[in-house]
Amino acid sequence: MFRHSKAMHMLEAGINIVYIRDFLGHEDISTTMVYVRADNRLKNDAVNALAPKVTEERDFPDWNKDKDLLQFLNSLK
Repeated sequence: MFRHSKAMHMLEAGINIVYIRDFLGHEDISTTMVYVRADNRLKNDAVNALAPKVTEERDFPDWNKDKDLLQFLNSLK
């Protein structure tokens, strides 16, 4: 439990997964990747930091009123 907690703290601190692998003594990085998959908050933060704000103050049309679009989408079933 100590190893897992320490690995998660290192990951949250932004330490590269390769260094965490070395710290834990894992031979294969895939073993260490369990910790990366365990923390969805970090993934969410990374995506939010890199992704542009798509909906910045834009007034998008109501797609529910677009009959052609709805017909096309229904044809994909």
